[in-house]
Amino acid sequence: MIRLVPRSETSMGWQIATPVLAVLATMVMGGLLFAIMGYDPVAAIRTIFWDPLFGPAAGYSRPQLLVKAAPLILIASGLAIGFRAGIWNIGAEGQYIIGGITGAAVALAAYPADGMWIFPAMVLAGALGGWAWGMIPALLRNWFGASEILVSLMLVYVAEKIAAWMAFGPMRNPEGFGMPGSRNLTQYPPAANPELIAGTGAHWGVVAAALAVLATWFLISRHIRGFHIRTAGLAPRAARFAGVKPETLVAFCLGLSGALAGMAGLFEASGPAGQITDSFGSGYGFTAIIVAFLGRLHPLGILLAGLLLALTYIGGELAQLTLQLPAATVQVFQGMLLFFLLGFDLLTRFRVERTVTA
Repeated sequence: MIRLVPRSETSMGWQIATPVLAVLATMVMGGLLFAIMGYDPVAAIRTIFWDPLFGPAAGYSRPQLLVKAAPLILIASGLAIGFRAGIWNIGAEGQYIIGGITGAAVALAAYPADGMWIFPAMVLAGALGGWAWGMIPALLRNWFGASEILVSLMLVYVAEKIAAWMAFGPMRNPEGFGMPGSRNLTQYPPAANPELIAGTGAHWGVVAAALAVLATWFLISRHIRGFHIRTAGLAPRAARFAGVKPETLVAFCLGLSGALAGMAGLFEASGPAGQITDSFGSGYGFTAIIVAFLGRLHPLGILLAGLLLALTYIGGELAQLTLQLPAATVQVFQGMLLFFLLGFDLLTRFRVERTVTA
């Protein structure tokens, strides 16, 4: 008989190994799935993981790596802080959408004015919009004991409806011949988020993501608030004895993660996406949850995991074009990755023991 026995302490070796094993298992099972569907599994895996970096189209896809990774890293950095404290923000996608809307609203209100203040004001508005959307589940949990998981998740669908209303109503481009969607912000220089270094894909969102990684490391490792966050996650009762106020921590973690998600939405709306549409939500907020856990809630791990998940986005698009793989390929891969990560994660807290029954 085989059973799982709790470890006396978490295995550091398994903590490092499980993300690698999860990625390898995803590749193997993904290849098996492609074979069952009638595709060449080796060609599919190579197209997804190799060709974006070294294939014929690498000159285009390599810069896209930073474009796709930036919002994932920015959002995951905020989520990881809450997850460490046992505060589960599952609705970063909604905060991403609202941040994009509020940031774009500043630009559209200022159009056609010129001034260096416009883009910083957009970034601030995006952060405030995401923060406000994140504070809704925080306040409902603090005041009424509502689950932040359910509330934040349900608010994603509310945010999507608001985006659709904005695209068809208040934000619709008056010069867009009746088509839904706002003005293209990339064509409004004071509000645009252009490539900072030609050929790299790096825009202000990439800069913000890098700063978020550094700030997250400092907060968790060097700041008293980081001590409160770690203690609350590991031993909630001990945290209360240490003077940590749960309500304050809930508001801080959900507000901060919402603000970073809102900033990610603004950088996307003013750069790669260019406008607010009824389909502005891109799924980055949900994928960032996988990034946070794949990175072991550590800033460096999140950086690497964000790049890996960005690679699956780009590789999935290439596979659709060259191999005619279904559009859901990326979602299947990401779902498999999370499944195997959670499965292998058991080995960090439990060991497999075989017992002989009489």
